[in-house]
Amino acid sequence: MKKIGFLSFGHWTASPQSGTQSAADTLLQSIDLAVEAERLGVDGAYFRVHHFARQLASPFPLLAAVGARTKTIEIGTGVIDMRYENPHYMAEDAGAADLIAGGRLQLGISRGSPEQVIEGWRHFGYEPREGESDAEMGRRHAQVFYDLLRGEGFAKPNPRPMFPNPPGLLRLEPFSEGLRDRIWWGAASNATAVWAAKLGMNLQSSTLKEDETGEPFHVQQAKQIRAYRAAWKEAGHTRTPRVSVSRSIFALVNDYDRAYFGRNAESADSVGYIEPTMRAIFGRSYAGEPDVLVEQLKQDEAIAEADTVLLTVPNQLGVAYNAHVLESILKYVAPGLGWR
Repeated sequence: MKKIGFLSFGHWTASPQSGTQSAADTLLQSIDLAVEAERLGVDGAYFRVHHFARQLASPFPLLAAVGARTKTIEIGTGVIDMRYENPHYMAEDAGAADLIAGGRLQLGISRGSPEQVIEGWRHFGYEPREGESDAEMGRRHAQVFYDLLRGEGFAKPNPRPMFPNPPGLLRLEPFSEGLRDRIWWGAASNATAVWAAKLGMNLQSSTLKEDETGEPFHVQQAKQIRAYRAAWKEAGHTRTPRVSVSRSIFALVNDYDRAYFGRNAESADSVGYIEPTMRAIFGRSYAGEPDVLVEQLKQDEAIAEADTVLLTVPNQLGVAYNAHVLESILKYVAPGLGWR
C-alpha cells in the first residue's frame, strides 16, 4: 500500500494553448484540483515553490486556502527553498496554515534548486556567513526552522507587555502540535539524505539527484533511501519515517492521453549539469497503456522503497484533464501494483 499524491509546479503562461493564463488562474485551479483530488481518493496535494518564475512561489496562502476547502487530503510542498526563508516568520505561517487544515500539512523543504536569477536569495535579504556556501545557509535556515517547531520558549518577555504573558520564555505563535513530525527534506545527494535522517526529518526524493555512481536513476535513488533509513535507525528515532518519490506517470486510456503523452512512451533517464560542478541524473517519464505501465513500474526500485508516490501533473492542461490523469492512475494502474 502506498499513499498517492499529486505534485504541481503551477506554471502559467499567456498562451492560447495554456489553461492557466495568469497567476490567479494557477492559484485558483490549484485549489480546485486539490478539492477534486480529495473527492477521487487521492492522498495528497503538493505544490512546487519557485521564485522569480511564472510558477507557484509563496506557498502558505495557497496551503491555507486548500486547507480551508478540503477535509482529509494531505497538503504539502515539494519543496520550499530555505535559502529564501526567514525561519521564524515561516514557523508562524506554517503553524497557522496547519491549524486551518486541521493538522494535514506535510512540508517539504530543501536548500533549493537552480534559480531563475543570480543569487536570488540576496534580494530577499539573506547572505551566507563568512566561509559558508548558499547551500549551507539553506540547511542552517532549515535547522533553525525545525528547532522552532518544538514549541519551546526562547524569547525573554517584556516586563511591561501590551497583553499578559504566560510564565517563562515565550515561543512563536500560533503553535501547531505535531507539525514537526511532518517536515520533509528534499535531498539531491546521499549525504544530505543521511543528514536529514539524523535530524529526524522525513525524506522527499525527487525526479533528479546527484549522479553519484553512474547507475540508472531509480537504482541510485533506492540506494539513497536505504542509506537514509539506515541513518534513521542508527540515530535512534522512535517513530517510523516517511519517504516519497516523485514520478511523471501517464496512463494512455483515451485519444487525448495518446496525443499529449504517447510520444513519451520510450522515455529514458537523462544526465546533465544543473550547477557548474553538479552532474545530475534525471528520472524517466512513464507513459503507456495501463498494463504496460504496471510492468514497467514494478521494476522501479525506488518506488518499491518509498511509502508515498507524488505524481507530477501538467497543470496548464486544466483541472478536468488533470483529475482524469489522477483518476486513471488510481483506477487502472495502482491496483495492479498493490498500491490500492
